[in-house]
Amino acid sequence: MRRGNNLSSMQDQTQLTQAQQSIMHLRNAIHQAQSHPTNEVMGQITHAMERAEKSLEQAEQVADNESAIGLARQELAQQKQAFQDLNQNM
Repeated sequence: MRRGNNLSSMQDQTQLTQAQQSIMHLRNAIHQAQSHPTNEVMGQITHAMERAEKSLEQAEQVADNESAIGLARQELAQQKQAFQDLNQNM
């Protein structure tokens, strides 16, 4: 983790916000698949999961807010489990 001036702090928050938005997009795609499971939606989930993982990794490199990073990790883990459950039920 790096600490710096206000500009880097804003950048850190932006990375964290992007990670949170990526996870929210993943969650929305999973909810859509639960009611309308199509190959297209499943592909969207896979893509969204890759983006969320990458975004969270980037946020972990720069963000100082361990609490928010921890919550994002938990949410991503929950979404991964929901995706696995969805795959098992198809």
